[in-house]
Amino acid sequence: MRARKRIGLALLLVTVPALGSAADEGAEIPQGLGLEAAPVTPTPPPPTPAPIEHLRWSGTPIPLPLPVGVDRVVRFPLDVRVGPPGKLTDLLQVTSADGAVYFRALAPFEPTLVLVQETEAPGRTFALELRAEAGASSTPVEILAPKGDTAEDLGPLEAFAGIEAAPPPKRYGYVALTRFAAQQLYAPERLLRELEGVYRVPVSDQGTVPLIRTAGTLAEIEATPLASWADETGLYVTAVRLRNLTSQPVVLDPRTALRGEWLAATFQHARLFPAGHEADTTAVYLISARPFADALGPVGKTR
Repeated sequence: MRARKRIGLALLLVTVPALGSAADEGAEIPQGLGLEAAPVTPTPPPPTPAPIEHLRWSGTPIPLPLPVGVDRVVRFPLDVRVGPPGKLTDLLQVTSADGAVYFRALAPFEPTLVLVQETEAPGRTFALELRAEAGASSTPVEILAPKGDTAEDLGPLEAFAGIEAAPPPKRYGYVALTRFAAQQLYAPERLLRELEGVYRVPVSDQGTVPLIRTAGTLAEIEATPLASWADETGLYVTAVRLRNLTSQPVVLDPRTALRGEWLAATFQHARLFPAGHEADTTAVYLISARPFADALGPVGKTR
């Protein structure tokens, strides 16, 4: 095994054209995080319960992809009843009990609005935009909604709105989320800090994904998802390790190299050395409005 050497370089945030935000212009990523050429795997945490994806209810329909032929459970704060549209009668099976709804898609279908209503006070109605497609995540979902917002607890206008009394979600810019993800992977444990309102979400750990376009040498850039986080506004940041398997150096350009729908992309290093060099590996941090697998699209199935 060849010797490995840490390389400390600055992160460069590149926002994808037409999709980025100007809120973080001029912000910088601190130097000195470093990256080892060897595969980087975070220290495994103690055994924890099965992962759950948290989605915050803010009064607008929540997009929810469903796998075909597999149950996906969605948990709500209180007991609920579901009324799926008639056109999904032959495409969707629904079972609910104790605040959990089990959705099973029998075949793929286009995005369709489904309403879920609480059976007890405050009697809120949640809107889910369901769609079914092969390979969608089956990770359980928990809907986060404010507690104690009954008519007795709220004023007249707030009771009518249902959720107006909820505290606003924490909002972070692309740079803050990228810095947080990089520090979680590479900063010394003593420097790790939690970011309020940002939580870990499941990401595929079954191998590489076709993140890099297959033009020229980019066909042989191995991409492996490492970890993913989400904030309360529905933004996701995912860290993906990239390794050059070719005998030529490769310059990574986020405008042409990446598959998927990304709001911003940040490479730890923009240039990869040939395979076998201590700098043949780097990482990319991807900001998306949907979970990693959904943002990557159908090509995102692991190999």
